[in-house]
Amino acid sequence: MFDIKYIMENPEAIKEGMAKKGYTQKDIDVDALIALYKDIAKLKTSSQALSEEKNKLSNSIKSASAEERPNIIAKSKAIGEELKVELDKLDVEQKKYDEIMWRMPNMPSPDCPVGPDESGNKVIRKVGEIPHFNFKPRDHVELMELNDWSELERITKVSGSRTYAIKNDLAQLELAMHMMVLDKLRAHGFTVITVPALSKEKPLYGQGYLPFSRDEIYYMPADDLYLSGTAELILNSLRADEIIPENELPILYAGFSSCFRREAGAAGKDTRGLVRVHQFMKTEQFVICKNDIKESEKWHQTLLKISEEVLQDLELPYQVLDICTGDMGAPKYRQYDLEAWVPSQNCYRETHSCSNITEWQARRTNLRYRDNADGKVKFVHTLNNTGIATPRALVPFIECHQNEDGTVNIPAKLQPYLGGKTKIGKNA
Repeated sequence: MFDIKYIMENPEAIKEGMAKKGYTQKDIDVDALIALYKDIAKLKTSSQALSEEKNKLSNSIKSASAEERPNIIAKSKAIGEELKVELDKLDVEQKKYDEIMWRMPNMPSPDCPVGPDESGNKVIRKVGEIPHFNFKPRDHVELMELNDWSELERITKVSGSRTYAIKNDLAQLELAMHMMVLDKLRAHGFTVITVPALSKEKPLYGQGYLPFSRDEIYYMPADDLYLSGTAELILNSLRADEIIPENELPILYAGFSSCFRREAGAAGKDTRGLVRVHQFMKTEQFVICKNDIKESEKWHQTLLKISEEVLQDLELPYQVLDICTGDMGAPKYRQYDLEAWVPSQNCYRETHSCSNITEWQARRTNLRYRDNADGKVKFVHTLNNTGIATPRALVPFIECHQNEDGTVNIPAKLQPYLGGKTKIGKNA
């Protein structure tokens, strides 16, 4: 969401930014938005004048003579009817305006690569060596079956498709990954916080899921609650409508939660095994900082560095992508993705998504701070990044670290979280 004054002063720049993100005039009509704002301002002025005039007439009835009262009452009634027409029109215009504003995406950074879709993403760097096996490697489903690590078929009968139940060493490995990442984030100054997976509707608008991705969200109409797809949703609204003292910034959260996504439209190899499931666990990095692009870009690089540390600790080969304008979501100002190597698919697959949202979310949640320098109240900047998401991260991990006998090697940084084990599996 943008400041309408900025939009009115920079309509062509806004249109250019929208076009880079793949939005047409039909999607976001900037001129119509400005016209609506002007109409609303006029209607507010005229309805206020009518309301004041009606109040004056109402107040004058008591002191009016018997002869004057009928005319005053009739005039007050006529003004009331005129006011109702004005207010009804104002309500309609305001809803049209709000609908456009809620759908207004963030402007992309001038440093973003420009492209229509994922084909425009740029590889910044590749880190680590892709594993080469002197045996026929197994995919993660075969490794789970060999080591009795899952109940994929049985859980489908209970919970439906795209669900998972893992056990024994693999279940402990999943939890160990989260503990390792939470320890790392706490060492970096983050506050570790567990949050619910339940949300009211308003935070979904604040985070940016709505109105863009309703088909991806589970809704429970009996409770009027939604299931969250990321701790970012909850953390973004945790301090909504507050004015934070500047000396409390930055606020760093390491949020842990269960997450739920419908994964509508996902198909093919993405749905085999553990890659795309409806329920998963995620540790999320979330930052609230001052409204200064240099400050938020500094944090963006910090978040990226932490995620690279995670993949390096897990000893996974990965690549860093600079996401182009047409592939980033509506809230994003700048986005990097990290992708780890998946041997069975012979490609890199996303494990982390690191985004600078600037003040776009803060305007939607009314999250502000008071600047010490000038005393002015300003909207904060927010940023988010995956800490680790499982079971997705388990796929490249067990495939890259597998041995011919089906065991999986455990990197040194992860061993303390698994009781010192150097490898897991039936033959370990």
